[in-house]
Amino acid sequence: MYRLKSGVEIGRDPVIRLHVHALRIARLLHHANYPVLLTSRKGGVVPVPFKAVKFDWYDPSTFEGVFATDPSIDRIYLLSPGGSVNVFSPMKPFIDLAVQRGVEWFVLLSGSMLDSGQQASGKVHEYLLSLKVDYAVIRPSWFFENFLTIHLGTIRKQNTIMSASGDGRIGFISADDIADLVVSALSDEKSHNTDHILLGPELLTYDDVADIFTEVLGRKITHTRVSVEELKKRYISFGLPEDFSVMLSSLDGENDKGGGEEETFMSVKKVSGKRALRSFVEANRNSWLS
Repeated sequence: MYRLKSGVEIGRDPVIRLHVHALRIARLLHHANYPVLLTSRKGGVVPVPFKAVKFDWYDPSTFEGVFATDPSIDRIYLLSPGGSVNVFSPMKPFIDLAVQRGVEWFVLLSGSMLDSGQQASGKVHEYLLSLKVDYAVIRPSWFFENFLTIHLGTIRKQNTIMSASGDGRIGFISADDIADLVVSALSDEKSHNTDHILLGPELLTYDDVADIFTEVLGRKITHTRVSVEELKKRYISFGLPEDFSVMLSSLDGENDKGGGEEETFMSVKKVSGKRALRSFVEANRNSWLS
């Protein structure tokens, strides 16, 4: 659904803004012989053989530079600016400019619980539909990689994972599975013109997740159930804006209210990832050793 850390876009020269899975996507596209343009707020050095251009959602003066660097861009991967609920306002002007420059194919990263027209990237989803352009909206569940960021400290130091999800079952997903689907949506001969709800191969409660960590780490890891309000305060303590913290904690709490993603798991729009959480925990075991 969300990874609480860093930034991507793409075009046929796909445009990519540096994010957790940006280089995964860029490398996959490069290996398939697609040129890739990376973007970042500083426009700094990127790994060979990629090139990058300065880009900032909150600085419209950087938008033209994308197309000046490569006028042939015709497909763009949109990742909303992190830490904000009102992502539509900064994203709309760039999308409009891209359309003016001849781009008619967009892929948007959203979230499994955000339908078109809802808050945050749901508003961008709705706008893409109104433009009648080719599109795909990738709507992943909660990232495996969150266990290396927001949950890292409590697992290492307190042997616990905190959530407001109660007994809700969640289709945790790997960033690699997300990257695979994004690449497909960008490079397939025909546009998908739909939204894909991307879940992992299994539905797990946080109690189940804690059991996996217990078995892999060789010490008892528990699931600490907190209220939505408590979780909101925790996110704020990380330095996240209050409105963004409210949204994230509320979405987490929705898993408890509705029992999780069982209904979504049966959706015709659902795409299943290949990678299991246990394999991810095993591969990153040393990260959680205290």
